[in-house]
Amino acid sequence: MAMKDFIEEFLNYLLVERGLSENTILAYRADLYKYTDFLTQKKKRLHLDAVSRDDIRDYMMLRKERGLSGNSISRNLVAIKVFHRFLTREKYIKEDITTVLDSPKLWKHLPEALSLSEVEEILKKPNVKNWMGLRDRAALELMYATGLRVSELVNLNIENVNLDIGFVRCIGKGSKERIVPIGRKSQVALERYLKKSRTKLLKSQSVNSLFLSRLGKKISRQSFWKMIKKYARLAGIKKDIMPHTLRHSFATHLLEGGADLRVVQEMLGHADIATTQIYTHINKERLKSIHHKFHPRP
Repeated sequence: MAMKDFIEEFLNYLLVERGLSENTILAYRADLYKYTDFLTQKKKRLHLDAVSRDDIRDYMMLRKERGLSGNSISRNLVAIKVFHRFLTREKYIKEDITTVLDSPKLWKHLPEALSLSEVEEILKKPNVKNWMGLRDRAALELMYATGLRVSELVNLNIENVNLDIGFVRCIGKGSKERIVPIGRKSQVALERYLKKSRTKLLKSQSVNSLFLSRLGKKISRQSFWKMIKKYARLAGIKKDIMPHTLRHSFATHLLEGGADLRVVQEMLGHADIATTQIYTHINKERLKSIHHKFHPRP
C-alpha cells in the first residue's frame, strides 16, 4: 500500500471514529501530503519503518525555513504525531518514533485582546434605532458574553437560545455541544432584536437562523467580520481586529477577573487546556507592560 493510501485510511478513521470536522480533515490531508512528498524526495524509495526522527526534524526545519508560521508548524507536527500513532496501533509500523519528539520551541502568536473600555466602545456604536443596528448590537453582545467562535455564532438557530434561563447551546468543533451562559446585557439586546428587528428582516420567510442578513437569510461569517471591523473603526480602535477578537477578549477578561482556567476552557470549547493557557500568557504580557510603564525603574 502506498503512503498516500495509509493517509487516506487514517483520515477516514478521524472522520468516522473520531468525528473530526471536515475542515480539520482537509488541514490534516494537506499537511500529511506535504510530509509524504518530502520523505519521497529524500528517500527515493519510501518504507514506513525507514522513517526516522531525524527525517521528521529535517522536515519541520524545512517548513520553518520556508516561512511557515509557528502555529502552522505546530499543527504540522501534531498531524504527523497522530498519524504515526495510528500506524503503530494498526500494526503498520513496529514503533511510534514520534513519542519522544517534543514540540519545537516555536514563537507563540498571542491573540490580540481588547481592553474592557475598548469593548464597551464597540458595543455602543451600533445604532439601535434601526433594524440592522439592533441585530448588530445583539450579535456583538452575544459574542462577547459567551466567547463563541464566529462560525458557532452565525450557525445559531432560534431554538439554541433560552432567554428564560439565560443560556445558549452551540455545536463547536468536532460536533461537540456545549452550554454557555449569556449574561443579562446580552439577554436584553437579544430580546430587543427578536421583538423589533428579526421579524422585519425575515420578510415573511421561514428561516430558523438566529441572526439574519438584509435579505432575510443566515448571516455569513464574512459579514460578521466586516461588522466587527466597522464598529471598531467607528470606535477609533487602531488594533488589528480579527474575527475572534471578541472571543479572545472574553477569555482574557474572565481570567483577569479571577475565573478558573478549567471553567474558561469549558466555555470556550477547547479540547485541550493548553489552548486555553495561551490567555494566561496575555495576562503576563499585560502585567509586564504595566510594570514597564509605571514602575520608576523599569
